[in-house]
Parts: sequence; C-alpha cells; structure tokens
Amino acid sequence: MFEKIIEKSKDEIIKETCNLINIPSISEETNNPDMPFGKSAKDALEYALNLGKNLGFVTKNIDDYCGYIEFGEGEKLIGIIGHLDVVPSGDGWNTPPFKATIKENKIFGRGAIDDKGPVVASLYAMKAIKDTQKVNCRIRLILGINEEKSWKCIKHYKEIEESPTISFSPDADFPCIYAEKGISTVYIKDDYNKYSNFPIKISNIDCNNNAINVVPKKCDITLEIDNSQINMSDVINLIEEKIKEFDFNINYFINNNSITLHSTGIQAHSAHPELGKNAISPALILLNKIFTHFDYNIKLFEFFEKYIGTEFNGKSLGINFEDESGKLTLNVGNFKFYENYLQIGINLRIPINTSIDTVTTLLSSECEKYSIDTYVAGKQNSLYVPKDNYLVKTLCDIFNKMTGSNDEPIAIGGGTYARAFENCISFGSNFPGDTDMCHQANEFIDIDKLVLSCKIYAEAIYELAKL
Repeated sequence: MFEKIIEKSKDEIIKETCNLINIPSISEETNNPDMPFGKSAKDALEYALNLGKNLGFVTKNIDDYCGYIEFGEGEKLIGIIGHLDVVPSGDGWNTPPFKATIKENKIFGRGAIDDKGPVVASLYAMKAIKDTQKVNCRIRLILGINEEKSWKCIKHYKEIEESPTISFSPDADFPCIYAEKGISTVYIKDDYNKYSNFPIKISNIDCNNNAINVVPKKCDITLEIDNSQINMSDVINLIEEKIKEFDFNINYFINNNSITLHSTGIQAHSAHPELGKNAISPALILLNKIFTHFDYNIKLFEFFEKYIGTEFNGKSLGINFEDESGKLTLNVGNFKFYENYLQIGINLRIPINTSIDTVTTLLSSECEKYSIDTYVAGKQNSLYVPKDNYLVKTLCDIFNKMTGSNDEPIAIGGGTYARAFENCISFGSNFPGDTDMCHQANEFIDIDKLVLSCKIYAEAIYELAKL
C-alpha cells in the first residue's frame, strides 16, 4: 500500500540517516539539567525532533531526556520506541565512524543499524501514513538518548508521559522478537592495597573506556618490575612463552623497568560474544601466569583464570543455563582500577526461565571463596510474550507477507526498550541471515533493506492503527 510513496522518499531516508550518523551521540551522563546526557546526545535529539517538525508532525522535547514525534487523534496510542545514542566507535574502522559513508549500496557509520537507520525508517513510515491515510488514533515515535547506558531517558518518559496502548521497538531483528533474555552487569573487585609490596606492580590499565555491553577490542596493562628482586629478562621470557603456548594476540613493549602488554581483539555486541574476540580475558590470564610464576598471587586473577578464562557461557562457574531463548552468555566488558581496587566488569545475558538472582548468587558464592567482592550494578528482567500473542502474530505475518518469507518469531540476548512497556515487542531492522553489526567496527545498514524496513513499518503501523 505504501511502497510507491516510500520509494519517492528514498533519497530523503538515506540523507537523514547519514545526517544522524554524523552526530557522535555517545550518551554521557552529566549533572547539567540542560543536557543530562551530554551535548552530542542532545544534538541528535534536537535534530530528529526538528526533522519531525519540518515533516509536519507534532514534536515534544521532554526535559532533554527524550522526546517524541506524533500525529493523529484519539484515545489509542500506537508507539514506536527507538534510540539515538550510540556506543563508542572503538578502533578498526575502514571509514570514519561519525561521517556517514555510502559504498556498496550500504551506509557505514556508528548507529547505522543501531538505531538511527531504523528510527529514520520508522519516521518516514509514519509520514507515508500521515500523508495518505486517515487514522483514528495517535501514532508516536518515542526517542531515547540513554539506551546504551542506563535507560534513564525512558524511565523519565514513563514518569511523566503516557505509555502506548500497543507498540514495537525497531531495535533488533525481523521477523519479530517474542523473548529477550534477562540482563545483569556484575563487578568483581579485589583490594589492590593487599599486594602493594609485590615486586611486580600494575601501574596502568587502559581498555579504551570500553562499554560493558561491547566485547572489548583493546586492553593495555603496564607492569613495573623491581629488578632488585626479579630479573626483567625472566619476565620477558615467561611472557613470550605463555603468549606462544596459548596463542594469545598480545604484544609487549619495554620502557626501562616497565613492560606494557597490548592485547587486541575483535569488537562485537556483548549479546553475541562468539562474534567477537575478547581482548581483556587473555590479558588477565597472562597476568595470573606472570604473578603466580614468581609466587605472588593476586586472588582476583586466580579466580578469573579458574572460573571464567576465555569462556563466554559461564560453564566453569556453573551458570551455563539454557532454554528456548538460548544459552547464557558472559562478556568480560572492562577491567580497570576503581579507587584502590582492581575491578572486572561482566555483562550477563540470562535465559528467560532462569532468574537473574540465581545467577548472581552463584557468581558471588564462588567469589567469596577467594575473598573477593561482587556487586550487581544493574539488571533488566527478561521479556517473554507468547508466540500466539496478537502483536507477535500480526508483526510476524506482516514481515512474512512483505518479504515472501515463512519465518518464525525469535528470541534474542539483546535488550531493547520493548521490555520497558506493556504490550510491546521488538521488530527489525536486522533481517534473517544478516550478520549483527550492532556495536561492531564498520557498522552499516544496507540501503535496500533500510527502505524495505520503512515499507514494512508502514504496513505494521497502519495495521495496528486499525484495531
């Protein structure tokens, strides 16, 4: 129904996706009430709201926390919930991450698929309906700018604004999502003061400020060696031996009495650690080998090598749960000094039939055996909507009709705004069989699929509006 009018908007859809990508909208939580998530995130929100206004919609900026773009009248409210903030770019890009580049019929740039392209597709789907149809309800595109951090934007929205009657989030996969795993971030830490007299000292840790929900690509650790107690050449020989033995992608650099270990990996979304290569995990294993070889034991490193290592399913911890939503995944997202503590951050994606508390309690009990501390920094309960639910069936059927497919609803490890609202699921924009480029270097969205997503969203919104 809307294919022709959307094709006429194709160039605009491409242009506006690029314009949003060009805003480096990494959410930075601040104490400034005029820009609670930083200037760039606010810039992205203002740009999107101005675009909506210029396209003839009603817009509202909600205290610079979030905003919405809306049309229509009536008691019923159809929601599309997206976000404009992005994770840091990281290294390894072949194009500038915050300068949209079009090649091979793809738009490359941070946020292309997560979630700026899908937001633009949703907006122009709304425009196609607004310009051609009469609906007896309101249709609202809700835009958050703190989704990649702590969801304070959407929490603020829910405190003061109306929740949609029925909605979807264009922030995952087609055909649609019926289940999202639970999510928890846990930090384990060890008081470094206990090891202050060791002749091997950790003087610096640099993981490029990696986001906890990203498989880290870099980990640099600098060690200071007391040559009066330990021979530098012995340390170097051990490092070379262990790198070769474990086939770690780690280099080292010497500067007088210091050695810097440089571990490199492959960035990916923490919901799919198997698609990346963690830079922190091998570095921690190597640290444990170094310290224990010279009879200096750091409990945090001993624990890590025994119970986590390079696993990403929690098997050694006894938390490798699995159900219809998939396997538990574990991502070692950061390693740093926090005050006088060595701290490791872990992001867990927990199958829907396992409680978050069950997993975190098991993890904490193992840590207690090593006299190291744990604390849960945040958690999001799982989402489950039966496959025979009307919303699931309707959106899945629309996708299959528009693409000539016969796909079934799926479960994911990612967390979307769908779990923030009743009667809401995720819907696109990754297509079946596509590699998930969210949070990865060289993130892109295929232009043909971007436009097709817009057409699918238009049909879906219109169908929901007819109820």
